[in-house]
Amino acid sequence: MVVGVVKEIKNHEYRVGLTPAGVQAFSKAGHTVLVENLAGEGAGFTNEEYEAAGAKTVGEAAAVWGGADMIIKVKEPVEKEYTFLRRGLILYTYLHLAADKALTDALLQSGTNAVAYETITDDTGALPCLMPMSAIAGRISVQEGAKYIEKPYGGRGVLLGGVPGVGKAEVVVIGGGVVGTNAAKMAYGLGATVTVLDTSIARLSYLDDIFGGGITTLYSSRGNLEDCLVRADVLIGAVLLPGYSAPKLVGKDDIKKMKQGAVIVDVAVDQGGCIQTTHPTTHQDPIFLVDGVVHYCVANMPGAVPRTATIALGNATLAYGLKIANMGLEKALAEDPGLEKGLNTRDGKLTCPGVAQAFGYEYTPAGKAV
Repeated sequence: MVVGVVKEIKNHEYRVGLTPAGVQAFSKAGHTVLVENLAGEGAGFTNEEYEAAGAKTVGEAAAVWGGADMIIKVKEPVEKEYTFLRRGLILYTYLHLAADKALTDALLQSGTNAVAYETITDDTGALPCLMPMSAIAGRISVQEGAKYIEKPYGGRGVLLGGVPGVGKAEVVVIGGGVVGTNAAKMAYGLGATVTVLDTSIARLSYLDDIFGGGITTLYSSRGNLEDCLVRADVLIGAVLLPGYSAPKLVGKDDIKKMKQGAVIVDVAVDQGGCIQTTHPTTHQDPIFLVDGVVHYCVANMPGAVPRTATIALGNATLAYGLKIANMGLEKALAEDPGLEKGLNTRDGKLTCPGVAQAFGYEYTPAGKAV
């Protein structure tokens, strides 16, 4: 199979779909790898490293898209890339289609076979290709919250951990999954007062155990959430329904009840956000204010740490990519039910129930989309 790696063109996206080590793995398996010129530059990987690993460097993105059987990316194609989509092409990347009708339509109209990292599951039902980026985003969320609560950015002007004689900031995390757990770790490590809300008692018990009672865990009822919102200095939205649009748990009227200069970091923005006032922002222009509350809603947060994020992503996605290349898409999906859940579109059919629900489109089970 011919595998293509293109340079990401989303705003301030510096990650790349394959590391040189990943290229070497595909090359050793007998596949041809085309890498766009300087595709890995933002993550610190040179053309020479890719060529030494067995790749062929190609000068134009169009040549990579056109010459590859499978494109391995990091982020979803942006509008400029829609013209490269075509029937028979395998696109292996993050997609988050439930928040992107235009891309969904482009994939369906082109007949592209799109496999989304974020809906692949393992034998336990976990999301192995989403997990490393969720961990990074969770950690970054607190770093950014700590930055934008500073007064020059419109924040309250408080230090998360306080100092002796001065109270700590309150960090509230909605969702106790991978994002929420990592956010809690960072906030707790910085000395903040941390509260995590979740609807899973088992998950709350786990968090209470690993933090040794050092954080507060609350069942995510409406009453508990409202109580937390008025106290929060930093609010982290860490809600995930794999493949589906994120539920809007915090409404416009809730924002008005929050402290002036509080910060919201909505990590769920890729799936539409769990805060009603959310809209996607970029690393170039990351924040906006609503009713005096700072909103940080960057849709590719791990792109800020591309070296770490690229290596971590490759560790998780390489094995599935090799399976597709070695076996062909149809056989790989048939043999791995978890990988099959990653299939979002195939030959013009929508194979992800969450996306179908988001847009009222017809859903076709992956096994019937051939």
